Amino acid sequence: MHYSVNESDTLYAITYRLNKDIEDVPIGKLGRFNFPKGYYVYVGSAKRNIVARIGRHMKIDKKNRWHIDYLRPYLDIQSVQSYPEQEGECQLFQNLMLEHRGNMPVKGFGSSDCKCYAHLFYYEA
Repeated sequence: MHYSVNESDTLYAITYRLNKDIEDVPIGKLGRFNFPKGYYVYVGSAKRNIVARIGRHMKIDKKNRWHIDYLRPYLDIQSVQSYPEQEGECQLFQNLMLEHRGNMPVKGFGSSDCKCYAHLFYYEA
């Protein structure tokens, strides 16, 4: 696993690998969804203590608070990268998704506090 986090950064991207297709996974109030095997990148922000936020996302056994918490038990972490606030969470997400030619499998995933379609994208292995 590649882990590169600067404590002064406020944005992060976690890349996960899903090793097999999974079906009918409940994602909070968003509903139930199917997820094909491949890579998933979740982009988030932490105004303070980014290390603690990322550490929470890495845990599997926890109370589900964010959308990613519902999917986390099925995912293997591949890399964690932090970024400075310069471009903003939404722009970072767009840039990474375009770079990986990703698509967004679930509307509203991780983006309940902005107008983005989602903050989780998928690309094939």
